[in-house]
Amino acid sequence: MMLIGKIVATEKNPTTIDDFYFWTDKKRQLRPFDVVVVQHIDNSVTYGVIEEISHITDSPSYLSGFISSDFGKLETEPRTDRIGMNYVKCRVVGNTKSIFTPVLDGANVSIATRKQIEEALGLDDVKNPLPAGYIEMYEGENQQTIPVYLNSQFLIGPDGGAHLNISGISGLASKTSYAMFLMKAIQDEFIRKQNEEDSVAFVMLNVKGRDLLTIDIPNDLQKDLDEIYPIYDKLNIEKRPFQNVKYLFPYSKDINTTTYARKEDVSSLLSKGKAYQYKYVYEDDKESLDLLFANVDDPNETMESIVNYILTNQGKFKDVTTWEELKATIYEHMQAGSSSGNGRESISVLSWRKFYRLFNKSYEKNKSLFANRCDSKKEVQLRQQICDIKKNDVLVIDVAKLDEETQGFVFGDVMRAIYDLRLGIIDREEKDIPSRIVVFVDELNKYASSEVPKSSPILKRLLEITERGRSLGIILFGAEQFISDIHKRVKGNCATFAYGRTNVIELSKGDFQFVPSVYKSMLTRLKQGEYIIQNPTFRSLLNIKFPKPIYKYKEF
Repeated sequence: MMLIGKIVATEKNPTTIDDFYFWTDKKRQLRPFDVVVVQHIDNSVTYGVIEEISHITDSPSYLSGFISSDFGKLETEPRTDRIGMNYVKCRVVGNTKSIFTPVLDGANVSIATRKQIEEALGLDDVKNPLPAGYIEMYEGENQQTIPVYLNSQFLIGPDGGAHLNISGISGLASKTSYAMFLMKAIQDEFIRKQNEEDSVAFVMLNVKGRDLLTIDIPNDLQKDLDEIYPIYDKLNIEKRPFQNVKYLFPYSKDINTTTYARKEDVSSLLSKGKAYQYKYVYEDDKESLDLLFANVDDPNETMESIVNYILTNQGKFKDVTTWEELKATIYEHMQAGSSSGNGRESISVLSWRKFYRLFNKSYEKNKSLFANRCDSKKEVQLRQQICDIKKNDVLVIDVAKLDEETQGFVFGDVMRAIYDLRLGIIDREEKDIPSRIVVFVDELNKYASSEVPKSSPILKRLLEITERGRSLGIILFGAEQFISDIHKRVKGNCATFAYGRTNVIELSKGDFQFVPSVYKSMLTRLKQGEYIIQNPTFRSLLNIKFPKPIYKYKEF
């Protein structure tokens, strides 16, 4: 081991069971997140992770430095060399003999070996290992690159925890790329195991452009592959894109109106049986009507009352069989003099008018999506596709070009279908259903923000999934720009967090109170392909890196 300094305990800054300081040469290259080793009592070793690095000299004030340069002459060499050193603050992460007595003044501090780094950070004996990236430790000739593995049980359950939250500035934090990297590793692991009782499938919502519409096509950029392949070899990940991918596009005769995908690409996928266009048929999908009003503030529950009135086939709604007839019947109820219900349960004309306005807004924008029937084998109902999902399947549901209300409608319908499938409400043989379904959605704040109405059926379902979904095998991978926007019960039930580049305003929020100040500063300048992750199996926050996607993607 290379000796780099000694412990210093002062009256002002004593060593404690949580942290310690050591001095080191001012030219020694160290950085936050590096692991150091301290010789401790009873032949034990204490591990520390660097949090802060400071430089100090014997100069009593800034003015002394100014005076020593001949009163501020830049070209003048100081007449007296200052005595200087670096001192480093470390957080204790463990001891080889579980001795938590503070390290002693004068104890030797050394650079850790690879084995010691893994032991210090909890990377040495990870059960159910799943690649999460890699860390680079130390600078210069001492640099080490070490793979990082998560315990998959703490990411996709069922033991210990589940769910992942990824946050960071849009366009700079590469949130989608990291989520896809993890899901690619998960799919490889389960394909490799071929365990009949333990299986996985994926449902991904494409919410931006063409981000997820080419995930089964290999990356053909040689400059990317030269970087990707060595890392994939080191992490034991298959050098191929996602397998068993099926794309689901919103139905329209003119495909350009409902998706950012190229018309020729969609036609090719449809002809090969790799894609379908989804519709909502009134007779089968009217039960999801409430999802269109998920983000509508409804303190008096009037919208909910109208939905119940429609779904229970009261009044003229018993004869409705199409979306167009539904619209016409709602329109009748909003006319002056009309009424519905009796006595205290009657729904006012003003409520019907509000309901009609909100429904018509989504319906008119997406008339082709709300259909009477599926007319060909290339046209499907989204709920049925979810119910038919198989092991290792990847369903990519494109919603990027839909308006915000309809995006929420589709997302809510997907989550409801998955929940019903795992509860056994869907009539299907249990042995054929994947034991775990991972759902990935970007812009999670649209559906699980602290500002979403409490009555939102989508929020209620997300709360159920994050709180009880682990036991059902439903895992949420959510991403958003600012984690502070997310409902506290949703993020509180996530076992793994990945923090990408963010801004100082977000860092001032309560979600980052536990993060050391230097780490916060680093969060404002993280590069693409770099994250700080937190997981119960790790003894410290880790600054990990990961490669660019192995599938074809839009350049960062």
